[in-house]
Amino acid sequence: MGIKSFQGKRDSSQVKEDSQILVADYMTQKLITFKENDTLDHVINQLITYKISGGPVVNDNNELIGIISETDCIKHISESKYYNMPSDVNNTVGKYMVTDVDTIDKNMNIFDAAFKFISSHRRRFPVVENGKLIGQLSQKDVLKATIKVQGNTWK
Repeated sequence: MGIKSFQGKRDSSQVKEDSQILVADYMTQKLITFKENDTLDHVINQLITYKISGGPVVNDNNELIGIISETDCIKHISESKYYNMPSDVNNTVGKYMVTDVDTIDKNMNIFDAAFKFISSHRRRFPVVENGKLIGQLSQKDVLKATIKVQGNTWK
């Protein structure tokens, strides 16, 4: 007597797709951006208001020139406000932003991007195309992609 399959008839809709899930599918395109001459007080207010942990710094041509984060703002606080010193007009984004910014390609697979987050210890990656800022991918965006994939293909 032969062994019978207890799986039943296979439904063609259960076949996995080979399409990749790309950064472009989950990146945020409506960004809160900052200018080099913005004050850090303005940045701190924006971070609190929009509940974000940082944002890209762009020039007038929307070209990425840096990134400013909560940590950068805390450096400002530890250098001046802790000692009850008045805010200096030179406390601008340009003074505290990080200019060596890692970016990510919009055509990268979302799971390769997840690995890049793990290996770099970054919380966000700007997405640049032809020198212009077109979006940003955060760790939360990767989590959203994972939930969608889990809902569609994992059991």
